[in-house]
Amino acid sequence: MKFIETRGNDGHRPSAVTFSQAILSPMSSFGGIYVPETLPALGDAFLRAHLGSSYKALARAVLDAFDVDIDSDVIERALALYDGFDDPAQPVPVVRVRDDLFVSELYHGPTRAFKDMALQPFGVVLSSLAQARGEQYLILAATSGDTGPATLETFKGRANVKVACLYPDGGTSDVQRLQMVTEDAGNLKVIGIHGDFDDAQSALKTLLSSATFQSTLRERHTHLSAANSVNFGRIIFQQIYHIHSYLELVRQGAIAIGDKVYLNVPSGNFGNALGGYYAMKMGLPVEKILISSNSNNVLTELVRSGTYDIRGRKVIATSSPAMDILKSSNVERVLYDLFGPERTRELMAELDEHRVYRLNDDELTALQLVFAADYADDAEVEAYIQDTFQTHGYLMDPHTATCFKAHASCREKPLPGIVYSTAEWTKFSPTIARALTGESGQHDIDALKSIAATAKTVIPPMIEALFDKPVVQGAVVDKQDIEREVLAFI
Repeated sequence: MKFIETRGNDGHRPSAVTFSQAILSPMSSFGGIYVPETLPALGDAFLRAHLGSSYKALARAVLDAFDVDIDSDVIERALALYDGFDDPAQPVPVVRVRDDLFVSELYHGPTRAFKDMALQPFGVVLSSLAQARGEQYLILAATSGDTGPATLETFKGRANVKVACLYPDGGTSDVQRLQMVTEDAGNLKVIGIHGDFDDAQSALKTLLSSATFQSTLRERHTHLSAANSVNFGRIIFQQIYHIHSYLELVRQGAIAIGDKVYLNVPSGNFGNALGGYYAMKMGLPVEKILISSNSNNVLTELVRSGTYDIRGRKVIATSSPAMDILKSSNVERVLYDLFGPERTRELMAELDEHRVYRLNDDELTALQLVFAADYADDAEVEAYIQDTFQTHGYLMDPHTATCFKAHASCREKPLPGIVYSTAEWTKFSPTIARALTGESGQHDIDALKSIAATAKTVIPPMIEALFDKPVVQGAVVDKQDIEREVLAFI
């Protein structure tokens, strides 16, 4: 399968590239990103064929359908990392919370967040490509809290790869920060920045598109790639768990193959939702995709009004920091799929230049055929956490809680909803402790112990151990100093 560019071709780059080329060099003409030229058809027959498949077997079949140019032994080694999740036989449990609401738990990997689902295998794939080519790569990552730890975890100690990870200083939970700043592998560099996630992501895209920066890297015999979801190497793995979750509902007797469901996704940079969108396009029976946001509700406004407007707006710090984002990169891939490259280039130029774009009425109708959206503020999030635990005994993090609002407000039909839980409760313990017990102002370790006692559960050892590890990555810089810091690392 070939991959093409969201904003069209500039005449200087290839008009189409392979999967391996797209993940090694993820930015394309005019600042765009890569998308599949076509999508495979994975309809009811595919679902029936994989009703008894393991998660790894399903993943292998999806990758085969995309006909990726990655050696089968590399794919096997990549998928084998799912064996290191809490339950190798079921890396993604799907839990019935209510008769019409199921939670797909994507956080049972080493960093306790959904980013492990894609980044664990992605690290093997990219490092293997670099070794096969005899090339050295710098992998850039910008994080709002979960991409960073997962990227560092998957690439630590891997051959032919170095990672520079940017995070907003003060913009993540304490556990997320500790997961990054305690990483001590020699091929990893963690850089805090004075700013928010949008600043970090903007810096990443600037470096990825900078001819001068890439020329400097080439002088040091280094190529450039990225671990954020601008890289389709992330997205291809994020389609799989949507198909798996649907099959789990069939296995549990909640639906029959062919029945439609709602996919309910907490959305920041939109990669998770995009994976569901592609799964739907490939044939997964989906009624609509519900986009759940926090008070940074730019995606809610886009889906409801057709306007993406970030003029005069600043990121609001919320209890669900992984969604504290205003510029969601993967919306661009949906725009391309619905409206084509010329219109996508026009819309993205308007956003870059004027910080706003507007869909016309027909475009908004097309968007609303697929998506509905709502958001929950911090008070609502805590109320959903408290009520769901007290009523159903289910413990969830703040990002997951935003989905309970959309489940109540956005469904037009009484169909089951699959909520995607993107992080374990351990990563946001002060918020959850306050919701469950009313205790506020606790440090993370005290809140973790309080929740464990209240919920009669245990703190995973990889989280508890963080508080005894030394901080070895202390760099915090201004935005204009990021390039210098990265080059000093290289």
